[in-house]
Amino acid sequence: MSRRLTPIAFLPTRWLLAAWLLLAVLPVQGFAQATPAAVPPPPTRTLLVMGDSLSAGYGMAANEGWVGLLADRLRDSHPDWTVVNASISGETSAGGSARVVDEVLRHRPAVVMIALGANDGLRGLPLREMRRNLARMIGASQFVGAEVLLVGMRMPPNLGADYTRGFEAVYRDLAKLFDVELLPFLLEPVALERASFQPDNLHPTAQVQPALRDHVWRSLAPMIGRADAAIGE
Repeated sequence: MSRRLTPIAFLPTRWLLAAWLLLAVLPVQGFAQATPAAVPPPPTRTLLVMGDSLSAGYGMAANEGWVGLLADRLRDSHPDWTVVNASISGETSAGGSARVVDEVLRHRPAVVMIALGANDGLRGLPLREMRRNLARMIGASQFVGAEVLLVGMRMPPNLGADYTRGFEAVYRDLAKLFDVELLPFLLEPVALERASFQPDNLHPTAQVQPALRDHVWRSLAPMIGRADAAIGE
């Protein structure tokens, strides 16, 4: 007696294979849909520091300088922030002006700290050139949407009263013109203490770097807060 074949036996082999694959995939897809999506990490924000030897940590390890100490504080209190120290010993405002576009386009910082001018003053360079260079740095930083902290310096009186007054005025005028934050004098906490400086009488020692960090932090902290708030909006 011949055996009757069930209807499924007449199905083409390729259909059977397709049906088997469908049944195999469906449970996996269902599981994938039930798995909650991973929460993306918070966006990283960058503080870019452009300065000279005072910011580069002259005469000490990089992590001992006030910028390195500032990076440590941010890492602890604001782990989604990173600090890029683009400071170079001997840098002038002209050097910073030549580098600023590349730096801000590369790092897209939320805050830029500009701490230049000391070497301009010590060399007696024309103040109009310093003003133009710093203005270009501020403008380039604002172009990429960064807030700017302009960090000023003061010159010794032996350069002449007119020059020293004009030197300080450059920072004040630019801060007002571009509506940026101004820290008038980086070395204010230690300027009158001879023991706070290395033998060259120009660069602060490693022991006073925490004081400089705290001095800068008082102006910087509100800017960090505003940048964080802007990300959350």
